[in-house]
Amino acid sequence: MRNEARFDLPRRMLLGPGPSDVHPRVLGAMSQPTIGHLDPAFVSLMEEIKDLLRYAFRTTNAFTIPISGPGSAGMEACFVNLLEHGDTAIVCVNGVFGTRMRENVERCGACAVVVEDAWGSPIDPDKVAAALKANPGTKVLAFVHAETSTGVRSDAAALCALAKQHGALTIVDTVTGLGGISVDVDAWGADAVYSGSQKCLSVPPGLSPLTFGPRAVAAVKARKTKVQSWFLDLSLLMGYWAGEGGRSYHHTAPINALYGLHEGLLMLREEGLEHAWARHARMSAAFVAGVEAMGLAMQVDADVRLPQLNVVKAPSGVDEAAIRRDMLGLADVEIGGALGAWAGKAWRIGLMGQSATPRHVLGCLGALEGALAAAGVKIPAGAGVVAARRVLDGA
Repeated sequence: MRNEARFDLPRRMLLGPGPSDVHPRVLGAMSQPTIGHLDPAFVSLMEEIKDLLRYAFRTTNAFTIPISGPGSAGMEACFVNLLEHGDTAIVCVNGVFGTRMRENVERCGACAVVVEDAWGSPIDPDKVAAALKANPGTKVLAFVHAETSTGVRSDAAALCALAKQHGALTIVDTVTGLGGISVDVDAWGADAVYSGSQKCLSVPPGLSPLTFGPRAVAAVKARKTKVQSWFLDLSLLMGYWAGEGGRSYHHTAPINALYGLHEGLLMLREEGLEHAWARHARMSAAFVAGVEAMGLAMQVDADVRLPQLNVVKAPSGVDEAAIRRDMLGLADVEIGGALGAWAGKAWRIGLMGQSATPRHVLGCLGALEGALAAAGVKIPAGAGVVAARRVLDGA
């Protein structure tokens, strides 16, 4: 019988749109002994995770949990629980993930009214206001706060206020936002908000933090029909995550993954939300200074740009995929390609969580310069790193 060789993986600098680098503390936490998902010790850990997520989301919502699945599972949980056949949902689309929201609405048998904005632009509140006025009785307004496909931030507070004025619930995607920029669920008045573990929280993929406010919980309890997904039925999950006097079995939770989420959230609280947001902003400012010193340009305007997801235009005539392959193969630096209309024309470079450090900024700029120079692009030698260091040094 042949012995299989151990599967050894390379060490990469993860600077794509996710996942981000994972701290050894998180990996160490995940290596602790597995215990049962109804063990009293694990139930205590679940309570701590809920409290830590409330801190991260800036909410007092009782029903704040991690869904067992990636951010897409959190997205689907929101739609299948809040929408029933025949409901109307206004969906804001300004990138790939707004399109996925629309798909979820349609699969619920609900009517999707699409408010569309150009890639690279935030959601226009005036268009949303007009759509809400034209569609009285709308059940849900859904939008992406931090659009991963474009690196654009939209005004969540303004959009949530509009929905509330018209009696609609809000579903907010902040998969790339949580931990990297201001996310303030209670101040926004948001009803259902979901995120992902692998972006600015720097925990391995596979968990989707989610929070439901009182209006959203009431809507789940008032449903006339069963939720179309048994696994994502929050009325069942409430019995496991929020059961009083004992937890009811729903599914075997990803125990060791939750150890990792707990540690990642502890690290976020130790740093402090405001400090984490400031760190992401500073790293992005340094990176942009370096990019522009190299003669490159950013794809998104500065006033709506996400600091944790930077989209850089590829020079004309350059094979952007070849640049990414060169950076990965020779420097172990991973960056992402663009999607949709921007595919082949730009790079998506994530400075998220543990990947938002001076080492990552300077390493990326150096690897990008080397790959472009090898491809025949004239780049001022060392200019990017020097410009970034000026920002990092406070000059």
